[in-house]
Amino acid sequence: MCGITGVFHRHGEPVSPVRLRRMTDAIAHRGPDGEGFYLDGGVGLGHRRLAIIDLSPAGHQPMIYSPDGAAESPYVLCYNGEIYNFQKLRLELESLGHQFRSRTDSEVVLHAYAQWGKECVKRFNGMFAFALWDASCQELFLARDRYGIKPLYYTQKESAQGTTLLFGSEIKAILAYGQGTPAMDKEALLEYFTFQNFFTERTLFEGISLLPAGCTLTFTLGGREMPEPQRYWDYHFEEPNNPKSDAEYLEELKRLFQQAVQRQLISDVPVGAYLSGGIDSSGITAVAAQQLPYMHTFTVGFDLHSASGLELAFDERRAAELTSYLNKTEHYEMVLKAGDMERCMPKLAYHLEEPRVGQSYPNYYAAQLASKFNKVVLSGTGGDELFGGYPWRYYQAVVNNDFEHYIDQYYVFWQRLADNSELKKLFAPISGDVKNVWTRDIFRDVFINRPKALQRPEDYVNASLYFEAKTFLPGLLVVEDKLSMAHSIETRVPFLDNDLVDFAMKLPVHLKLGNLADVVRLNENEPAKANKYFEKTKDGKLLLRRALEQWVAPEITDGTKQGFSAPDASWFKGESMDFVRRSLGNRKAPIYDYLDFDATQTLINEHLDGKVNRRLLIWSLLNVNLFCQQFLSDSAVVSPRMAPSTVLMGH
Repeated sequence: MCGITGVFHRHGEPVSPVRLRRMTDAIAHRGPDGEGFYLDGGVGLGHRRLAIIDLSPAGHQPMIYSPDGAAESPYVLCYNGEIYNFQKLRLELESLGHQFRSRTDSEVVLHAYAQWGKECVKRFNGMFAFALWDASCQELFLARDRYGIKPLYYTQKESAQGTTLLFGSEIKAILAYGQGTPAMDKEALLEYFTFQNFFTERTLFEGISLLPAGCTLTFTLGGREMPEPQRYWDYHFEEPNNPKSDAEYLEELKRLFQQAVQRQLISDVPVGAYLSGGIDSSGITAVAAQQLPYMHTFTVGFDLHSASGLELAFDERRAAELTSYLNKTEHYEMVLKAGDMERCMPKLAYHLEEPRVGQSYPNYYAAQLASKFNKVVLSGTGGDELFGGYPWRYYQAVVNNDFEHYIDQYYVFWQRLADNSELKKLFAPISGDVKNVWTRDIFRDVFINRPKALQRPEDYVNASLYFEAKTFLPGLLVVEDKLSMAHSIETRVPFLDNDLVDFAMKLPVHLKLGNLADVVRLNENEPAKANKYFEKTKDGKLLLRRALEQWVAPEITDGTKQGFSAPDASWFKGESMDFVRRSLGNRKAPIYDYLDFDATQTLINEHLDGKVNRRLLIWSLLNVNLFCQQFLSDSAVVSPRMAPSTVLMGH
C-alpha cells in the first residue's frame, strides 16, 4: 500500500526532478517507509511506500523489469494496492519462464503486464491503482481496480511546448506540481449538492478527474487528444435463470465469505479490524480471529447525553464488545463528543480533499485509533451494497410502469441534500455557469450499461443494487482510502473479493430482501407510506445473516440495520450550534462565492429550529466551506520529507 504520482510530457520534454519530488512529498503520509523516483526524458514517476508485504529493500518502487535484459526498453511500475491472488499468479508466471527478485505482489503486477499486456488487470483479485511505463511502445498505462477501492486522479494540461499529463493517488499531489491556484468546478459543485456524491468523473477541482473504477487509461508519447477511459469490468446484478436451492446458496456463501477473509489476511505486519455492532464487521472479525490470536479490534462510539429520537441507538459499543469478548480480541474504543467534529475538521478536509458521501469524521477518528496499533485493518465496507443492506432504498421504487418512471422516482429519492427547487435558490449566484447541468440526466447515465427492459420487481431491485454499487460504494471507498492513509494505514475490504462479488451479483433477490410481495402491494395501494415503511427493518441481507450465524452472536445477526453515524442532528441543534453559526453565518465565508447566503441560512435554520432534519446538508456545507479555504487560495500544498529516497534513471 502506497502513494503514487507522476508526470508525462507527451511532447517529450524532460520532467523536472524538483517538481516530481514536490508532488511525491505532498502524499508522504501515504507511505512513511520510503520514497523513490524514476526519470527518463518526458516520464517521471514518484512513489511513497507503506511496507506491508516483503519489508526488505527488494520491494522499493518504482520497480523496473527489462525482459531479456533489454535495458533500453524497460517496463517501469509505480503501484498502490494489494493483489491477494499474487502468489497463484506468480506460480503461473514462473511456469512461463519469469524469474522474481522479491516476494512482493508489486513485482507480480509488473511481470503480469509483461506477459499479458493490458489484459493483466482482468486477472487481479484485489485493490490497486497503478501507472506503468512501457518504453517499448512509449505508452503510459494507468489502471484502477474493479470496485474503486484505491483512487487515481489525473489531469491533462496544455502549454506552448505541448500536452502534459499529471496523476496521483491524491489531488494534492497534482496541485503540488505548481501551475497556479486551482479553481472550483461549478458544475461538479451542483452535482455534489444534489447527490452528496459524484456520479461522473468530475471532482470539485476544475479539470481534475477521477479515473472510474474498473477502467484503464493509456497515454502515448506524441499524442495530444485526451484518451477515453476503457472499461474492463462492470457489475451485472441479475436473477439466475436456473437458481439453486436455498441450502446450496447458503453453503456456498459460507465458503466464499471465509475464503475472502482468509485471502486478505496475507501480510508481513499485524492485521487488525474495525468492529461496529453490525454483522459485516462482526463476521469478518470472527473469521479473522480464528487465524490471528489476540488480534486488535477498534470501535468508535458516541456520547449520547444530548441525543434524541433514533440517534439514541447510534452507539454500538455494547455489540462490538460482545463480538470482541467471544473472539478474544484486544479491543480498543474511542467515544466521540460534539466538540470532536470541530476539532478534527481542518485536518479532515485537507486529507479528504473533497467531500463525498456521509459524515465521515468518525472514520477519521477510527483510523487514528487503529494506527496506534496496526498498519493493516479490515473493514466491512461492501456488504450492504452487495447483499441488500439498505432495504428501504431498494423497496423505494420497486413497482414502476417503465424505466423512465423508475428513474424519475429513484432520482427524487437520491437527492440527499436539497431538492431541485431548493438547489435553484442556493445556486442563484452562479446560475449562468450551471444552467446546462441536468442532474436527472447525470443520474440516468449511471444506468447506461444496464438493460432498460425492467419487468419484474426483482429487475428493479437489481437495477437499484447496480446503482448503489456504482455510486454510493465508490464514494465510501474514496473516504475510506483517504482517511486511513492520512494515518498511514491500509484498509482492506474482504466483501470486495472477486469470487464473493461474482456470487452476490447472481444471488436471487428473495435471498437478499424479505417481504417483497408486501412492498409491491404497499406501493400499489398506499404509495404515500412507502417512504417510511421500511426505515428500520431486518428485511435486508437475509442469506448473509443466516451464513454468519456460524460465527456471529444471534443478538447481532438478528439485529436491525443502521448505518455508522454520529448523532449530529442533535449536536447541530445543541453543542455544535455555535460552530455551525460561526462557520456558515458569515456572508464573507468562501462558500458564498458560489451559494446564496440567504437561501443557505433558510435551510440551516430549518434544522436548528427543529423543523427539518438537514444534518447531511449542514455537514456538506461545513466541508465545502473548509475545502474552499484550504484549496482555493494561494497557499501551497506542502508535505514534510519523511524518509530516504531512491532515484532510478532511465536509459
